[in-house]
Formats: sequence, C-alpha cells, structure tokens
Amino acid sequence: MGAGKTYWGKQLAEHLSLPFYDLDDVIVESEEMSISDIFATKGEDYFRQQENYWLKELSRNENFLISCGGGAPCFQDNMDIMNNSGTTIWLNPNLSLIVERLKRKKSKRPLIQDLADDELLDFVEKKLAERVPFYEQAQITIAESETISLDSFMQRLDIKA
Repeated sequence: MGAGKTYWGKQLAEHLSLPFYDLDDVIVESEEMSISDIFATKGEDYFRQQENYWLKELSRNENFLISCGGGAPCFQDNMDIMNNSGTTIWLNPNLSLIVERLKRKKSKRPLIQDLADDELLDFVEKKLAERVPFYEQAQITIAESETISLDSFMQRLDIKA
C-alpha cells in the first residue's frame, strides 16, 4: 500500500504503449461496488478470491502491465501466477513515504480507514513484516535507496528507450 504501484504502472505502460490494468479497479468494475463495500458486505476472503480469479484471467493476455494491491501477492498462488506470467517488480520505498501517502488516502483503504494517524505506522510495519516474504519473490526489487523513475524501470527491465 502506498508504494506508488498504480502511478508508476500507468507511467510505464504509457511509455511502453502497453495496456494497463489496476487489479483493484478491475475488481471494482466487475463487482460494481467499491473495495470498501466489497470488504464490508462480502468480506476480505471474497475480495482475495476475486484477486486470484482476475490475475488468472488477465494473465491470459500478452504484453500488458498490471498493478496489484499490496495484499495480492500474499494470498493463494498469486505470486506464482504473476512470476509465471511475466516480470514482477517490488517497489519498496521507505516507510515514512508510505505512511505519508496513506494518511492522505485512508478513507479509500478498508484495512486502514479506521486507524488514527499514530496507529498507521505500527500497522504498516506489521503488514510489511508479514508481506516481505512474498514481495521478496519478485524478480526485480526497486529499493528505498533507489530513485524511482521511468529510466530506472527501463534499466532494470533492460529495455532500450
């Protein structure tokens, strides 16, 4: 959450002239309700099943870019699906940047919408600790010490501009 996956996914997809999908948006469109409403009415397990279903469906396409929510790699066989379907990238910015971004968009994120700002750092640290083993399975990591830019993606993906 808050790493910049959707922002950079859109930028890179446009730069490479590829279709872009945001997994959360695909689910919202298919369910015709917000993620918060899906969590509230159908539960997190249902949402995670939808992530898995849509990853499988979208992976049938060729040459596209997808941004998935921070929890998606951690459930079912999602990380295997992604690694077997293309190149996976873990954006790993520093913790303070993530927390600042999340503070501005808490209302749109069901897992953090009821947290006070001072609880957010603890939550992010805990979630990150749980999720890192899955994120580390990504084929490319762009770490907090690196500057994220289109050039850095192109270099790491070994694509000529």
